[in-house]
Amino acid sequence: MDINLEYYKIFYYVASYKSITLAAETLSISQPAVSQAVKHLESGLSCTLFVRTSKGVRLTKEGEMLFSYVQRGYEMILSGEKKLSEMLNLEQGEICIGASDMTLQFFLLPYLEEFHERYPGIRVTVTNAPTPETLKHLTDGKIDFGIVSTPVDRKPNIKTVPVKEIQDVFVAGRKFEYLKGQTLSYRRLMELPVMCLEGSTSTRQYVENFLAKENVHLTPEFELATSDMLIQFAVRNLGIASVVENFAAEHIKSGELFRLTFESELPKRKFCIVSNERIPMSAAAKRLLEYLMDHRE
Repeated sequence: MDINLEYYKIFYYVASYKSITLAAETLSISQPAVSQAVKHLESGLSCTLFVRTSKGVRLTKEGEMLFSYVQRGYEMILSGEKKLSEMLNLEQGEICIGASDMTLQFFLLPYLEEFHERYPGIRVTVTNAPTPETLKHLTDGKIDFGIVSTPVDRKPNIKTVPVKEIQDVFVAGRKFEYLKGQTLSYRRLMELPVMCLEGSTSTRQYVENFLAKENVHLTPEFELATSDMLIQFAVRNLGIASVVENFAAEHIKSGELFRLTFESELPKRKFCIVSNERIPMSAAAKRLLEYLMDHRE
């Protein structure tokens, strides 16, 4: 049965208002056009849907049955349009972001707070994972975009935009104060109890690749899951921690930790926003991404 869906829309309004005149006014079309649409629908369905009365029209038994279905369907469409409008106007929606502890704490978190205050109806989910896993989530379409730290392996269709510089350092507690004020070679680290992040994080990879160029190969005293844990171990004098400086800043300021000085600094690296150009983003994700781009350092 090939019936113009516009006829069902007109049928819905005529049945709702029980009036061809009111339906025509609501739809901003002429009364004859409404009447003609009803006739076409009745002809296509081979039954009478309305009976004229002195006050307008009323549904026949067949019309009542049809209306019970059309009403649910059309009002679901109207609800869908309303929800879509709310999403496009950022009144509601959902965003999924990939970020590590480091990128969340030292870049993303304050912007998420501001964004949530401005768009409280948008739900934000953060998938916490190191850079390699975040890139996999992005490739698989599990997140809208990610905040990662370099180095970032180049992948097809993945766009990378730097947003903030970071500095890798080695820090130690009071037990190692005899090293304070000295300018060390990186080979000296092979004689000291060094602590690193475990696994294949971008931080561990970056530091190890740099040290390898200096012919330095470490056997860590401890390998820990997070930089916060490395800092706590360093404060308790359990070793010299390899961390991004932001994690140690407060403890360096308080004097609990100090930064070791070397003949040369590790080159600075960056936090980057990564997005998959093959996968379209929701309006909410696009707005947050634009907001982050506007605030990159």
